[in-house]
Amino acid sequence: MTTWIQFASPWGSALAIAAMALATYLCRIGGVLLMTRVKITPRAERGLRALPGSIIVATTLPLIVNGGLSAFVSVAVAAIAMALTRVELAGLAAGLGTLSILRAFGV
Repeated sequence: MTTWIQFASPWGSALAIAAMALATYLCRIGGVLLMTRVKITPRAERGLRALPGSIIVATTLPLIVNGGLSAFVSVAVAAIAMALTRVELAGLAAGLGTLSILRAFGV
C-alpha cells in the first residue's frame, strides 16, 4: 500500500520536478508530431501567425483594465516607445518607468 509519507522523502521534490519536465516535454513534442500530420491551409496559417499577438492581448488586457489609468498610460507609453525605437527593452523601460512615476504620485 502506498502512503503519502513515501513522497515526502528527500527525492520527492526531484521526482516531482522530473515528472513535470517529462510532462512538459511530452506536451511540446506531441504538438509538433500532431502538426506534422495536419495539412495547414492558408486560413489556418493566418490564424497561427496571429496567435502570439492575440495571446499577448488576452493576457495584458485584464491587467490594463484592472490597473486603471496608470496601467493604461504606461502601456500606451511603452507601445509608443517601441514603435519609435523598434527596441523592446526601450519600450519595457519606458512603460515600467511611467508606471513607477504615476504610482509614486498616486495616480
